[in-house]
Amino acid sequence: MTTAPSLRVTSNLATNDRSAPAAPPRVRLYKRRIAINYPDPQAGEQLLAEALGAVDRDALHGLLRQLAKASAIGQRPDEENLAFMISMIRSIAPRDSIEAMLLSQMASVHVAAMRCACRLACTDNLPQQEGVTRALTRLTRTFAAQVEALSRHRNSDERAITVQNLSVQDGGRAIVGNVTQHAGVLVAEAGPSDARHGAGL
Repeated sequence: MTTAPSLRVTSNLATNDRSAPAAPPRVRLYKRRIAINYPDPQAGEQLLAEALGAVDRDALHGLLRQLAKASAIGQRPDEENLAFMISMIRSIAPRDSIEAMLLSQMASVHVAAMRCACRLACTDNLPQQEGVTRALTRLTRTFAAQVEALSRHRNSDERAITVQNLSVQDGGRAIVGNVTQHAGVLVAEAGPSDARHGAGL
């Protein structure tokens, strides 16, 4: 993989804010190499590493090679697909190596799902439609599971809030046991006195 200067730098289309982070450099695909196009080669690698959540040069180049293979159309890596995948990963902003790998998989699964959707729309052959529909269903379910996995990973470090002292007024009801709240969900762990007092509180 090489880093080559380029006269064209992609602009950030999502915002007119001048303080917004610079868009990552474009990646050019050649027969035997991947080139990062940016006027300053080191800055280009740094911007792309930040966009993909890569912790070092080896991680960056490994992710780029894998994404390039996943971008393929007709067994040839496609620059436009690769640029789209990098943009999607950047927009979700991976925070660590696990997220970098998971988001790369999510982008790849999404591209594959959209290929299946295109094939489904373009075929009138019933057996082919059934096979493509099965593949599309699996891919979309996988993507939904990946979204859930990302959410769980991001919320795994949230602190639990445990309430130990409760005051119940006359006519009120209470849960007997430990009450813990995680990310807006209330979880009650039943205490030994639940069976005796649950109905009467």
